[in-house]
Amino acid sequence: MSGRRPAPVVTGTVRPGWEGVRDAFARGQAEDPGGAQLAVRHGGRTVVDLWTPGTGRFGYGTAPDGAGSVDGAGCAGGTDGAGVTGGEAFRADSVGVLMSVSKALVAVCAHLLIERGVLDPADPVARHWPEFAAAGKAETTVADLLAHRAGLPAYTDDPAGLPEALLLDPAARVRALAALSPVWDPGKAFLYHALTYGDLVGEVVRRVSGESVGRFLAREVAGPLGLDLWIGLPEREEHRFVPQRAVRPDPTPGQVAQAVERAGLAPDDRLATSLRASSAELGRATASFGTRRGRAAEFPAAGGIGDARSLARLYAALVGPVDGVRLLSAATVDRARAPCTDHLPQPGVLHRLDGPDRSRFGLGFELPRPGTPLLGEGSFGHAGAGGRLGMAHPESGLAVGYVCTAMAWEPSAGPDPRWMPWTEAVRKAAGLGGG
Repeated sequence: MSGRRPAPVVTGTVRPGWEGVRDAFARGQAEDPGGAQLAVRHGGRTVVDLWTPGTGRFGYGTAPDGAGSVDGAGCAGGTDGAGVTGGEAFRADSVGVLMSVSKALVAVCAHLLIERGVLDPADPVARHWPEFAAAGKAETTVADLLAHRAGLPAYTDDPAGLPEALLLDPAARVRALAALSPVWDPGKAFLYHALTYGDLVGEVVRRVSGESVGRFLAREVAGPLGLDLWIGLPEREEHRFVPQRAVRPDPTPGQVAQAVERAGLAPDDRLATSLRASSAELGRATASFGTRRGRAAEFPAAGGIGDARSLARLYAALVGPVDGVRLLSAATVDRARAPCTDHLPQPGVLHRLDGPDRSRFGLGFELPRPGTPLLGEGSFGHAGAGGRLGMAHPESGLAVGYVCTAMAWEPSAGPDPRWMPWTEAVRKAAGLGGG
């Protein structure tokens, strides 16, 4: 025997002409221990609807070696914060944590309000959220929030991050951001706001619409389109939830501190403490998604929960009609995908790390770069920690959703190897080229 793992079982449907995507999906998942779903729409109709339970290396219904005991919510809690919902296999109707793919859901809510004329990217945030004007933020704009230019990558200057009790309290997170001074001059640099993005933009949505971003998403987006997408998972849907599993240990606080120093930042530099705080906060938030409390809470930047079909349907409705529903006009989509950070450096000494693969943002969406090529030039979307991905290409009418349970993607190493075979096959089937 060669010791080679058998090819994963891939189930689902593809339309004629798209069979190559099924084969490519199987190749991409060949070494993946977790399950995955892939959905593709072209011109508004579903052309690919596939899923696989994975190779079974750590399966479902039993915890991997080293996982913790079952908590009061019936979830096995390990250091990766995964949680297991008890004997459940990954299926076509399973839903999982979307991590930063969630940021695009928040952006869609903001752009709906922009299109309706009750919000403008050029508005000072304080026009809608007066408390935000404190500590030198009076001129910060809504566009600065959407494009990660606000200078608020963490909730606190404490390198240990916001304590769990406050981190799980949306009102406390918002108060912390309102009181905090920016780490750099808003609009003059950019750096990824891993968790704070969701509360910054989400609070503007709440102030303008009168309801939380999770409720706004449910009423204005998920409801009309029939999507299984939530920011705050309803208890009635818990039986469909399948946890994520880390395939490598998270960095320790000491390792994060060392990485920050290697970037050229002194330990007491405010940007250094903010980066350490952001890492700690993200770790706590991710761990909370292994509990019912964390899944029910609204963590708009990373805690969205859903499936690949719904992501593809959402993105399809951004670039064209889906069953008579189109969410945003072409003009709004063009504004959302216009580059907003290409002309800006990263803050402080981090500008020395700028290179061809640095992040690129429009108004709330990621834009193509070597590490996250999406569907090529003109496409937009958002990746999520571990490898989730949602994206669209307006000119071709392509819309894609990919959801996985193994936290395998290592962004510093380039694109997720699981993406590449099927991304090329999708582009080829749609006439955009590809291998």
